[in-house]
Amino acid sequence: MKPSKSFYNWMSLAGFVIAANSLLVIMVLFLFSLFSAQSNTYLGLYIYIIVPMFLVIGLVMIPLGIILRIRKKETSDEDEGNWPVFNLNDTKFRSGFITISVITVLLLLVSAMGSYQAFRYTESVEFCGKLCHKVMEPEYVSYQHSPHARVACVECHVGEGADWYMKSKLSGLYQVYSVTFKKYARPIETPLHNLRPARETCERCHWPEKFYSRKLINIRSYLTDSASTEWNNSLMMKIGPEYSSMGLTEGIHWHINKDFKIEYVSTTNDRESIPWVKMTNLKTGEVKTFMDTENPLDKAALDSIPSRTMDCMDCHNRPSHLYNSPTFYINNAMVAGKIPKDIPYIKKATMEALKTSYTSMDSAMSQIDQTIVGFYKENYPVIYTKEAGRITAAISAIQAEYKVNAFPYMRVDATRYLNHIGHLESDGCFRCHSDRHKTEKGETISRDCNLCHFIVNQGPTGNITASSTDKSLEFVHPVEIRGAWKTSYCSECHKVLYE
Repeated sequence: MKPSKSFYNWMSLAGFVIAANSLLVIMVLFLFSLFSAQSNTYLGLYIYIIVPMFLVIGLVMIPLGIILRIRKKETSDEDEGNWPVFNLNDTKFRSGFITISVITVLLLLVSAMGSYQAFRYTESVEFCGKLCHKVMEPEYVSYQHSPHARVACVECHVGEGADWYMKSKLSGLYQVYSVTFKKYARPIETPLHNLRPARETCERCHWPEKFYSRKLINIRSYLTDSASTEWNNSLMMKIGPEYSSMGLTEGIHWHINKDFKIEYVSTTNDRESIPWVKMTNLKTGEVKTFMDTENPLDKAALDSIPSRTMDCMDCHNRPSHLYNSPTFYINNAMVAGKIPKDIPYIKKATMEALKTSYTSMDSAMSQIDQTIVGFYKENYPVIYTKEAGRITAAISAIQAEYKVNAFPYMRVDATRYLNHIGHLESDGCFRCHSDRHKTEKGETISRDCNLCHFIVNQGPTGNITASSTDKSLEFVHPVEIRGAWKTSYCSECHKVLYE
C-alpha cells in the first residue's frame, strides 16, 4: 500500500530511517547474543537500553512529521479549522487505518517486551558489576567470593517495591554522570547513608528469631619465624544464648532484640567514632544513655548530629564486599595449602612483599615477585637455590590472593574499608564496648571479651592448651607483649598499615 502524501516530509522520513535501522540493529545484536558462547555486558546495554531509545525517537518523529505536514496544509486551505473526516467506508482510509493499527499494536508488544527485558537487565548482577568494570571491579570481585554470591545485588541494595526501585534508578543517573566525567571518589565512600534499612532486606532471609545459639570457630595463623610456626585458637562464639529456645535474651545478636532499641551518634562519616549510645527497653520504657567519658559531646554538638538506630549493618558492614588484610588472607591460603608452609621464612617474606600499598595491579604483581625473590636471594640464598620452584609457585598463589583483596586503581584494600566484625584490625566492637561509655550512675558498656566469646583452646600445634566448652581460658598472645592486650585495643598493633 502506498503511504499517504502527508508521510513524505523530512521529519517522518528521517524518523522512519532511524526506527527501521534501530530495529534492524536490535535484531542483529539480539541474534548475535543468542548464539554467542560468551556473555557481553555492553551488548545488553545496547540491545535493551541505548538502541531502543533511538527506535522510540524515530517512531515519535514519524507521526509528528505527519501532524506538522497536515497543519501546514490546513493553514493554506479555505476550510481551515475543520476536523479531519474519520470514514471507515472510504477504502483508502480504512486500509491506511488498519495498517497503522496493526503496526502500532506490534510495536507496542515489542516495546513491552523490550521494556521488560530492559528492566531485567538493569536488575542483573552483570549490569551492576561489569558495566563500569574499573569503578565497580572491587565490589564485583569481592561479591563473587562472598557468602552472598548467589544473591542478586538488587536484593540488598534495592529490595522489593516500586519506591525503592525508583530511588535506585534516580541515584543511578548521578552514578552514570560520575563515571562518564570521572567524578567518582576513589575509593567509593562508605557507609552508604541512603542504604535501605536491614530489616527490609537482610531480615527477609536472616530472621532475627532464627539465629543459632552458639558457634565454635577454629582459627589458625602463622608466625614470621623460620618455621612459620602454627598458632591455633578455638573460640566459642556467643552469637545467641546458651540454648536456642531462650531467644535473643543474651549473646551478640541481642543487639537486634525487638524488645530493645539501640541508638547512637557518630562524629565521623565512617561511623568509627561513637561517643553517645542510648538504649531503650521498649517493654518497660527504661532508658539508659551512655557517654564516652574521654570524648564527651556537649548538648549543642549532640543536638546537631542525627542519631542512627542500630541494625545488622552496624556490625556486619562488609557482608558481601569484604577486603581481607594481608595477614588474614595469607594465613588462610597457608591453611588451605595454596602456599607451602614448610618453605622456611615464607610467611615473613610474604608479609615483606605485602606491607606496601601499590599504585597499580601490574606494579603490585611485579613488586610482589621481586620482593620475595630478593628476600631469599639476599638473606637466604641456599634456601632459594633449593626451593626456587616452590617459591615461584607460592608467589603465584600470593598474587592470586592479592588480586581478590586489593584493587590499586580504586585505592581499595583492608585499610580503606574496615570490617566491624570483631576487634582485631579495627575498633569494631570496642567502638561502644570500651569501658569508657558510662551512664550518669556509672554503669558502663563493658569491654569484657567473654561477653561475646570464650577461648576453648589455644597454642602452637603439638602443644595446645584445651578447656571445656563452657569455660574460657585466659588469652595467651603468640608473641610476648607483657600483658599489653589487657589495657590496649588489639587494633593499635594489628591495624593494617602500609608504607
